[in-house]
Amino acid sequence: MSRLALVLPIALLLFLPAALPAQQTSVPRNPYATVPAADASKANPTKNTTESLAKGKKWWAIDCSMCHGATGNGKGDVAQDMKLQIVDFTDPATLKNRTDGQIFWVVKNGHQDMPAEGPRLQDDGIWDLVNYVRSLSKNPEAGTKQ
Repeated sequence: MSRLALVLPIALLLFLPAALPAQQTSVPRNPYATVPAADASKANPTKNTTESLAKGKKWWAIDCSMCHGATGNGKGDVAQDMKLQIVDFTDPATLKNRTDGQIFWVVKNGHQDMPAEGPRLQDDGIWDLVNYVRSLSKNPEAGTKQ
């Protein structure tokens, strides 16, 4: 009887997980796939001005460049150290089909290893970042520096 008392719990531990359906724990690789439609359709209330770009660049240097790279090429020091594959914002195709609302939502809420900026940054600062991120693909030297 004591053998059965030992074998039964071990058998349950070994075979029960195989009998249960697998849990879905993976997060979509596309950060824009989870953006609610109402948020995706939000228009950027911040005009794309020199002042907005300067504010966005300041926040970029503080919070984003360590992973996304100083120029937005996805080759920041932290990303390389962690072996993360990050999109290249200097490529115009990267954000071609993305709305400002989608970009805002991802920056505010984060995605996978990217922390949410919402707790640290007010909405107007995030909109400045959206303007700045959009400007990265317009810089002809963006892809040549880090």
